[in-house]
Amino acid sequence: MLRVALVLSGCGVQDGAEIHESVLCLVALQQRGAEVVYCAPNVEFQSVNHLTGAAGETRNVLVESARIARGKIRDIAGLGASEVDAAVLPGGFGAAKNLCTFASDGAGCRVNEATATFLRALHAAGKPIGAACIAPALLAKLFGSELHPELTIGSDAGTAAALESMGAKHVTATAGQAVVDRKNLLVTTPAYMCAASAAAAWPGIDAMVKQTLALVPR
Repeated sequence: MLRVALVLSGCGVQDGAEIHESVLCLVALQQRGAEVVYCAPNVEFQSVNHLTGAAGETRNVLVESARIARGKIRDIAGLGASEVDAAVLPGGFGAAKNLCTFASDGAGCRVNEATATFLRALHAAGKPIGAACIAPALLAKLFGSELHPELTIGSDAGTAAALESMGAKHVTATAGQAVVDRKNLLVTTPAYMCAASAAAAWPGIDAMVKQTLALVPR
């Protein structure tokens, strides 16, 4: 059985992991018999009231991500690349605010240290990484200047330009598609960057998970 890290960034589209995308990733993984290892960084963040849009209290990414994981979750700082066969990152603003600072700093962003260490180690071990929605921005920052990977965030010109300024090669795609970079073992899909509903995001997320698992060394 394959073990796949589902890297979460909180709980809620405006300040954490996009819940619909997280669940769709989970379903796609479980339908293929994968064991999901939930993980998130143990760091603080500024929450957002999802009803009003107002800034909320300071919360913890790991604690909030545990809501999606039903409590069974690992601190990504303590998760070794040897423990899993692949990783999948749902989107949501948490991916751009808590896993990295792309939301505020654009191409000059920084990646959370524990998240960067885990993903770099995974890549160095020849294990694939899948990402949805805005999460490919994190991959562009980690691997862009060295590997020039092919990634997608859909069709938004400004965001695509930011990824390319970090060294990635952006590929325009629809919500139903996944872009596979076989050389660099990266698979990405636009999800809610293009989709108007969970149903519209599902085909691309399902394809992303399928292609990510297909790249796992056998």
